[in-house]
Amino acid sequence: MRAIIIGCGRMGSGLAETLARRGFQITLVDADATAFERLGASLKVQRIVGVGFDRDVLLEAGVERADALAAVTASDDVNIVTARLARHIFHVPRVVARVYDPRKAAIYHKLGLQTVSTTAWGIQRMMELLSFSHLDVIASLGSGEVDVLELEVPALLVGRTVNDLTVPGEAHVIAITRQGRTFLPTLGTVFQAGDLVHLAASGENHRLAALLG
Repeated sequence: MRAIIIGCGRMGSGLAETLARRGFQITLVDADATAFERLGASLKVQRIVGVGFDRDVLLEAGVERADALAAVTASDDVNIVTARLARHIFHVPRVVARVYDPRKAAIYHKLGLQTVSTTAWGIQRMMELLSFSHLDVIASLGSGEVDVLELEVPALLVGRTVNDLTVPGEAHVIAITRQGRTFLPTLGTVFQAGDLVHLAASGENHRLAALLG
């Protein structure tokens, strides 16, 4: 796959190295030529000095053939303008923009742009770690609005059913690992001691925390 990364800061350079290890063909764009010094000498990526939302720069980066584009500069406005160009003008299949301001993230999400708000995600993640230390977040979806959690079933739920741990619109059990085997449960599945429960939950987990004691 061909991916373009706009911005070679900590996130951009780290993303480039991670994707390159997975076999992606990477093109990195940054307005500051010295930014590429973050990259390892052995990393084979195309490097272009220029502004990410410049049409000629995007064409030079191969945007017309790109499978994905990530706009991760330090500017929300640059990221959004670049992402909109890539998505709506060049029709890049997968486009993501990093946005620091959570309010902007919500606005652009309504416009059909996939955004990652590091500020909102960081606040949400720290709140979870401080408030619900017994819940292990193994993945976050979207901009952190939905988490995939993993926990060993607490004693108070042993003998009760999946339905008892279901909160419509807030928490749903998606899988159970029991004696080394993972399966998809029904609402009537009864929890057993030692079960490892995987569930999807919204960012507001107050009722879930109450159910878990």
